[in-house]
Amino acid sequence: MQSSIRHILVFAVLATGSLSVRADEVSVAVAANFSAPMQKIAADFEKATGHKAQLVFGSTGKFYAQIKAGAPFQMLLAADDETPARLVKEGDGVAGSRFTYAIGKLVLWSPKPGYVDDKGEVLKTGSFAHLAIANPKLAPYGLAATETMQALGLSSALQSRLVTAESISQALQFVVSGNAELGFIAYSQIHKDGRLINGSYWIVPSKYHSPIRQDLVVLEKGQGSAAVAALAGYLKSDAAKAVIKSYGYDL
Repeated sequence: MQSSIRHILVFAVLATGSLSVRADEVSVAVAANFSAPMQKIAADFEKATGHKAQLVFGSTGKFYAQIKAGAPFQMLLAADDETPARLVKEGDGVAGSRFTYAIGKLVLWSPKPGYVDDKGEVLKTGSFAHLAIANPKLAPYGLAATETMQALGLSSALQSRLVTAESISQALQFVVSGNAELGFIAYSQIHKDGRLINGSYWIVPSKYHSPIRQDLVVLEKGQGSAAVAALAGYLKSDAAKAVIKSYGYDL
């Protein structure tokens, strides 16, 4: 009888341990431009591995400040490559864990069909009152937007029309809500499954701004976690790459 009870207890402990492994979670800070593809990837990841990714979306600059202040993130999917490199250098990121998961594209977009031309001439000739951009100090796409305006020689002319958002998601909302007639946003926000969701846009040529190389880094709090390692590996898989490409990113 006692032997049977011991076997039952051992089985219960093993079963509980097995469930905890399957239900392991990873806390991930995700750059706002990557919200839609990451939600899809996280759902597929959970089905494939049993692990769950808890996602928080925001600007890369704010995430950096939060991580330095002790936020419990285990992984960062940044909108640039400089922030992950800096975190590794400062001891907050795990050396050797960093890699580029996507290369972003900046677009000038309006929900109005035919409003934005394929060369961005609307910036010079349009009668718009407001142009939305993400804060260049916090969001790499915002920095790319300011670099683009500088390259086009339009910084001074457009300064009074700028509406600055905290993140690329808020920049999109400014345009969607009508608070700005057009805005510089991420291609992924209006591009899905190989087609434009709505409106009109200009893909900004890469020569006008620094490359938007988006890097992942495992943070110190994620070192040794099976779920973290599994998610990092999954983001390199063909399944994840197919999702990333479907939102207009390069690899």
